[in-house]
This record gives sequence, structure tokens and C-alpha cells, in this order.
Amino acid sequence: MAESMDMEQLLVSFKKFAIHGDTKATGKEMNGKNWAKLCKDCKIIDGKNVTSTDVDIVFTKVKQKTSRVITYEEFQKALEMLAPKRFKDQSKEDAVQSMFKLIEGKEPTNVGVTKVAKTAAVDRLTDTSKYTGSHKERFDETGKGRGREGREEIVENTGYVGAYKNAGTYDTKVKGEK
Repeated sequence: MAESMDMEQLLVSFKKFAIHGDTKATGKEMNGKNWAKLCKDCKIIDGKNVTSTDVDIVFTKVKQKTSRVITYEEFQKALEMLAPKRFKDQSKEDAVQSMFKLIEGKEPTNVGVTKVAKTAAVDRLTDTSKYTGSHKERFDETGKGRGREGREEIVENTGYVGAYKNAGTYDTKVKGEK
């Protein structure tokens, strides 16, 4: 029972790496780039016993002659070929199990992905309450964007120049004098 559970986790990891970075991938086949990424992310490549060249050679050996991808069965064969090289001090069966343990439950990592900057300079630049001029009109008091309303020049037919402080006081001034 435990072994079938391990194989399920191995299949889940295979599918996750197979679809990584490819919107058209189904998860049934893995290309060479994703195979190399799996080996690097799961620490199969250790730099001493197993190198990226070894990983590429094994990929080429297990895939079909004309194919550019490997299936799950070919993936298992590739792991079995790499296992004795990665775990030299173990028997072949133990090495294969250790290899499966490295991969089980893992998923692709995104190294070098841009993180959101959290510095005071960026906070100051993105604080909408400090915007002036035409940019100030693009946001309401809460800092939420107004969308199209904030970008378009909305005509007010009041007869006053825009942003005139005493707008609407003419009638009260004239009536007050009479």
C-alpha cells in the first residue's frame, strides 16, 4: 500500500514538472528542459556523481528515436538508470527507492522571479494621496483608481474655469447687493 502511494506521488510530481512553463502540455509527456529542471530542483544533480550532462544523456537514451519527449514509463527508466550513479553506496533497488524519495511531492520552483519591492522609496512613489496635478484626478480619496472617469476630460458647462474656488457664488453676490 505504501509503495503504491509513493508511486502516486511520483506521478503527481511528474505531471507538475511536465506542464511547467508550457501552456499546451497535458502532463502525460515531459520534454528535455523540464526533465533537466526536475533533476536540478529535486537535487538529483549533485555536481559530483550526477551532472547536467549525465541527465541529458540518460534522457536521450530512454526516449524514442524520433521523439522529443518522454512518457511516465520512460521517466521511471531514466530514474532507474541514474539511481546507481547518484547513490553509489546503496544497492540498485535501494538506490531507485532513494531516487523516488527525492522526487515525491516536489513541484517546480521559480528561482529569480521578481518579488514585490517593499522599500520606503517605492511606497512614497506609489502613495496616491501625494499625487498632484492631472494624476491626482485619477484616484478617489481612498486611493482607488477611478478608471475611465479619472482619465477623460469631463466637460462641466457651469461657465466657470476649472478649479475656480468661488464657483457658484455669483448669484449670491448679485442678489446680496440688491
